[in-house]
This record gives sequence, structure tokens and C-alpha cells, in this order.
Amino acid sequence: MQEKKFDYRAAILMTLIITSVLILLLLHRDRSHDESVKMVPTGVGLTAPDFTFPDLDGKTVKLSDYRGSVVLINIWATWCPSCVDEMPSMEKLYQKLKGEDFEILAVSIDSSGTEVVAPFIKKYKLTFPVLIDPEETIAIAYRITGVPESFIIDKDGRIVKKIIGPIDWANPEALRYFHALTQKPWPGK
Repeated sequence: MQEKKFDYRAAILMTLIITSVLILLLLHRDRSHDESVKMVPTGVGLTAPDFTFPDLDGKTVKLSDYRGSVVLINIWATWCPSCVDEMPSMEKLYQKLKGEDFEILAVSIDSSGTEVVAPFIKKYKLTFPVLIDPEETIAIAYRITGVPESFIIDKDGRIVKKIIGPIDWANPEALRYFHALTQKPWPGK
């Protein structure tokens, strides 16, 4: 009786094919099942994709709950020098516009989440709401190219401006822009 030889080439080829298929499936998996972000087309003039993330205290925060207010969404990370540089000006903007229909939602995409974000917020004495998204689902929904990226949302929930990179949020021009947006009437109130 003839003994069959094991075909190592075929085994290696089959292993490579299976591994490749698994990698492709992982890379192209459908993330739309993630309920923290509603996947919709995004861009200036379109409705901002809704999202739900925890804040530093674990309280759930949903973008759509701020309908009727102007919202500055800032997507950032503690490891990003430009993000760190713009945070003090965001705090100044927040303090100047408190009481007007305005909110900042700073969404951290740090993979370590609250563990690294909470000490950062304390160190820089930031008082605006900070949300935690270690899975970076907001990056996909808003199609960001890097951090920081910011989106200005009007009272109707539409994106009116996208800003790539850091800016001085407390400069007079930015303050006038936000003040004008907050003064526009909103029929829902």
C-alpha cells in the first residue's frame, strides 16, 4: 500500500487564503450596528450624525438632546499636541457663551478612555462637557481625517462649518460668529 505524502504547499496556500479572507472581513466589517453613532451622510448643510457617548461621570450624552442650541463638536485626543494647544481657547469660548443657546461637546478618541482623559481635564481646568469614545466611532461617522477636527452644528442640527486642525476659539471673530448663530430664532422654542 502506497503512503500518501502530506502536501505542505497546499496546506500553506490554504492557510494563507483563509487568513486573507479573515483579515478582509475584519477590515470591512459593518460598524453600523454600533448604536453609539448613527451612520448618515455627513457634510456642511446636512444633518449632523447623531451620537451617544458617556461623559466622564458615565452619564449618557446624546447630540440630538441639544437640538435648539448651537453645538461645537470637537474631536480630539490627549496625545495630540494641537488638541492640547486649542483647549484653553475652547474653555474661554465656553465661559463667554454660557447662558446662550450654546454647548461644546469635546469627544475624546483616546483608546484608554477616562483613565487618561479625566486627569487631562483636571490638569487644564476644563469645564465644558467631555465625552469618551475609545472605539473612535465618531471618527467614522463624521469622516474625520485627523485630530483635532471640529464641527459647528446649528440649532436645527445641521452642520454649518467643519474645521480641520486647531484654531483660537476665543478670538473676536469666532466669538461674533457663535454669538450670531446663537441669536438666530429657532421655531422649536
